[in-house]
Amino acid sequence: MPPGPLPPADLSPGSVIDADRVIAVGEAVCDEAGVETLSCKVVFTPSGRAGTVSAGTTVLDAARDLGVDLDSVCGGRGICGRCQVVPSMGSFPKWAITARADALSSPGATETAYGGRRPLGADARLGCQARVCADLVVDVPPESQLHGPVVRKSIDVGDIALDPLSTLHAVTVPPPTLDERRGLAQIVIDCVAAEWGVRLAGILPGALAGLHASVAAGTPDDAGNRLVTVAVRWSGPEPSERNGMVAAVWPGVVTAALGVAIDIGSTTVAGHLTDLHSGEVLASAGRMNPQIRLGEDLMSRVSYVMMNPGGAPELTALVRDALAALIAELCADAGLEPVSVLEVVLVGNPIMIHIALGIDPTPLGQAPFTLATDAAVELDGSELDLPCSAARVYVGPAIAGHVGADAAAAVLAGGPHRDEAITLLVDVGTNAEIVLGSSNGLWAASSPTGPAFEGAQISCGQRATPGAIERVRIDPTTWTPRVRVIGCDLWSDEPGFAEAIERQVAAGSRSAAAGVTGICGSGIIEVIAEMYLAGVLCADGVIAAPPSEGERATRVISVGRTSSFVLYEPPEGTGGPTITITQNDVRAIQLAKAALRAGIDLLCERAGIAAPDRVQLAGAFGAHIDPVRAMVLGLIGDCDPDAVCSVGNAAGTGAVRALLSGSQRAEMERVVRDIRKIETATEPRFQELFVAAMALPHATAPSPRLSTVIELPERTDPGASGGARSDRSPRRSRQRRRR
Repeated sequence: MPPGPLPPADLSPGSVIDADRVIAVGEAVCDEAGVETLSCKVVFTPSGRAGTVSAGTTVLDAARDLGVDLDSVCGGRGICGRCQVVPSMGSFPKWAITARADALSSPGATETAYGGRRPLGADARLGCQARVCADLVVDVPPESQLHGPVVRKSIDVGDIALDPLSTLHAVTVPPPTLDERRGLAQIVIDCVAAEWGVRLAGILPGALAGLHASVAAGTPDDAGNRLVTVAVRWSGPEPSERNGMVAAVWPGVVTAALGVAIDIGSTTVAGHLTDLHSGEVLASAGRMNPQIRLGEDLMSRVSYVMMNPGGAPELTALVRDALAALIAELCADAGLEPVSVLEVVLVGNPIMIHIALGIDPTPLGQAPFTLATDAAVELDGSELDLPCSAARVYVGPAIAGHVGADAAAAVLAGGPHRDEAITLLVDVGTNAEIVLGSSNGLWAASSPTGPAFEGAQISCGQRATPGAIERVRIDPTTWTPRVRVIGCDLWSDEPGFAEAIERQVAAGSRSAAAGVTGICGSGIIEVIAEMYLAGVLCADGVIAAPPSEGERATRVISVGRTSSFVLYEPPEGTGGPTITITQNDVRAIQLAKAALRAGIDLLCERAGIAAPDRVQLAGAFGAHIDPVRAMVLGLIGDCDPDAVCSVGNAAGTGAVRALLSGSQRAEMERVVRDIRKIETATEPRFQELFVAAMALPHATAPSPRLSTVIELPERTDPGASGGARSDRSPRRSRQRRRR
């Protein structure tokens, strides 16, 4: 394989490094006895943790050495089956790895004979038995993680007029006679017309296969008639002009017409099961997108397809399996059967949608980013291998090459096109979608923010799981931080925090040794903003030099030629990691936020406005960040903080609205046609805006509105001892920062 980048001078086997800096394959290292052994690089997904281990190390031991969340309760005896991992084969240019089938040892007697309660999944290996033999990329599925992912995506569709495109009609079908010349399908169609006054155009091919069996199993009456329920699928923009087709026939009376709306994200896949007739959301669930083990962001998945023959079908199979499993899970949660699902709405980034539909995504990996189609697509559930053969799948329209149906659904939910006020709608993810405008017109763009906001590429970063830091405050005088974690409502400086962490966080995991484990996206936003406000960071993002004395001296440490901020240290006598924020962490967030801010500023320039009237933060990440801290970071431009709000999973909300109403689908398709797309990848002005946006909050743009609610530090030399805000009044600052 081609050589990778050179290793840092202080790298040793077992050291944790950024996945982008993994060393080359096959380096010879010496063990403690001075014996030369072969070192192998290992990358764990979805965490992105990477490092080097000696050949022959078990995957479980490698995970423990590198701080990867991999479960095991049997002590590596191959009994519990909780340490299952899935090796990824193929070329991974990002990590300079070409992983082969022989990267892991062959299954031994223990693994071959394994018969635990948790079956060994397809392509899965027991981490405690499989040994690393060569460079490797290995996925730790959610069920093998100590702290399962918290997919926090709920739904509130607001007030909409129900306009279902699938309806149910119970009819009585007469017994067959020798004189009857009509086929059974026509008899059923005529029964619907006679009993409901509904004229149907025909029957779908998928409904014919089980038609005789369904009618024969219908509820009989004394005259030999059979009571069945006919599911009708309607097509057409306006209710008065729609055509109806029989989609399914079920024995007896069926009262639930079900629909599922799914947002296919690059990181998570979230779905909502609804009653199409009442609009009630019956169940919501989410799961990690299994494609993440083959690439943590969109471009890495396109690269995987380009570099690996058969990569596209592999990615397609992964996401379709996830869709099928999610639908089954939703129905099970509601005590219903997937066969009753009549409508499925899918939204997502264009690359995700292309892969789900089995369309080659590689044209979206390079300019001019041409979509196979930007129109809405309809197909049967069976064509996507879904467990609801009678369902119609509606795939929302795309706006442009990297602004997809998820953004279109978010617009439908947020409604900027319905209001004269100028709205900025931002869906923050690995690829941020940005929409700006009003009823007078909309502009859209996408920005490649990468996975940093979701915890990847951050030294102590993790996804939103119990034990992850999600809130941060830093005392501006002493630089003493206090944190709050997912699973515990107490701050770290409040009495009972340590006990509550052990009790509450452990209750959300399968480990009694749970604690503060890392920092998630909302926590990363807050800690960088707080470090800047407290003077730990200067406006250029440089961490201050460690003070020589005083209370601050213990909070900043030297790491080579840079500094790191100590955010959290476990109580004395307890286990758990020390959470630090490194200079590389700060740079990763600066790059991500600058990409987003540059996209926003570019749209504002094109729209001819200085600032929007209101800002809507969408997505699971946007739903949990502090608007004021986001403005301190410079994630969004200066505006009235009270005009910044979270709209939750707007893409999922819009998908549900499209699920419940044909009129909503027509509105979404109509609005999308009029949105003006700005391509940031080919826009020369974007790079200039990006450079200016690297500073905190911004290199040139003033922040007068933000300054009314929080005191911003002056731009000073970060190398000054004691930090970058010695000229400020700590007391006055604390009073202004209680917000």
